[in-house]
Amino acid sequence: MDPDGWPFANVDDFPGAGNDPLHNSKHIKDLYFKVDPNFSGRFTVPILWDKQKSTIVNNESSEIIRIFNSAFNHLLPREKAEIDLYPEVHRAEIDELNKWVYDTVNDGVYKAGFAASQSAYEAAVVPLFDSLDRLEKMLVGKDHLIGDRLTESDVRLFVTIIRFDVAYYGLFKCNFRTIRDGYPAIHLWMRRLYWNNAAFRDTCNFNHIKTGYYSSIVFNNPTRVVPLGPVPNILPL
Repeated sequence: MDPDGWPFANVDDFPGAGNDPLHNSKHIKDLYFKVDPNFSGRFTVPILWDKQKSTIVNNESSEIIRIFNSAFNHLLPREKAEIDLYPEVHRAEIDELNKWVYDTVNDGVYKAGFAASQSAYEAAVVPLFDSLDRLEKMLVGKDHLIGDRLTESDVRLFVTIIRFDVAYYGLFKCNFRTIRDGYPAIHLWMRRLYWNNAAFRDTCNFNHIKTGYYSSIVFNNPTRVVPLGPVPNILPL
């Protein structure tokens, strides 16, 4: 990330980066200004973009995952449309789990990492590891969090856990213990998702994760030195 926010490859040709295929934008913020020249909010990702109306449909990941789950089923092959990450029978359980996982884990790492005082840091990092302890017990002997099937709760937790050892443990001081050495059930769950499902493995770029955090968040890492470890980034099954 540079002073203008998230750049496309035509500004920063970082390995694995891409260009805006529609408007040749230089930065993500250009898309926000295309929709609203007077936009004054944060230029966040992800963005769900409507090509026909040339506008932003949504920029909230928890809502986009729900949109992708069902809104485009009529355009998909049957075997893809039948995938349901938010099955009705488990919706109440998914919603309840997502609520506390988001507050203490997904957002908890950021509360700890961006804390500007000792008290704020401790108020975030202790609940974070309390929740990881709770998740560890839930995942003993299980491949998925809810209902013995892949749901959005697995997807939402995975994106934080896969980043934990390579970014949050060091940069955000979430260092009570690592996932690989402190949480055997969570660690196995994460590796099974990564190694057994290409949707997880092929969309995870550890070089992007490390550089995105250590080089972009100058508040935490003013030297922008990117660590080489842990080695390997993820252990085999």
